[in-house]
Amino acid sequence: MNSQAQTAEAAHEPSRTLAYVVVAGLLAVLTAMEVWVSYIHALGVVLVPLLVVLSGAKFALVVLFYMHLHYDSWAFSVIFVPALMLAMTVVVILLFLMIRFFEGF
Repeated sequence: MNSQAQTAEAAHEPSRTLAYVVVAGLLAVLTAMEVWVSYIHALGVVLVPLLVVLSGAKFALVVLFYMHLHYDSWAFSVIFVPALMLAMTVVVILLFLMIRFFEGF
């Protein structure tokens, strides 16, 4: 690698570092929200789906930024995000069905 390419790469480094720090802060906030929400007993049936949504948001942040999907082609993100939403929807629907099914036991 020549010195011009190294200089250009070094110029982009602070912005990536700032992005990683911001994402780490968001992950910490989402984790704190998960812990806080888990202690609210008034949420009842909504608690588990809410925790699934919060953990799905954390999963998406980790995949998009720390696994560098954010810096890859936009097509990968376009494929990933709807598939994640579909998977989360299926999990929440199955949770409600299981709660409804096992209510009588």
